[in-house]
Amino acid sequence: MPESVYKIVELVGTSSESWEKAANAAVDRATKSLRDLRIAEVVQLDIHIDGKKRLYRAKVRLSFKYEGG
Repeated sequence: MPESVYKIVELVGTSSESWEKAANAAVDRATKSLRDLRIAEVVQLDIHIDGKKRLYRAKVRLSFKYEGG
């Protein structure tokens, strides 16, 4: 089996409803431009507070198979 190399990027997804939806937003967006996603790791959760509004944020570290030269 040939050796593989993976690249890691971090994205921040947001949601007004939950951290789960925020993390899924980051993964969903990544699937539109990255191929062969392998792992999604939530590395940080926080809430942006603006008066009574809450914005859930999830920083997600994503790895995908690197095919560059």
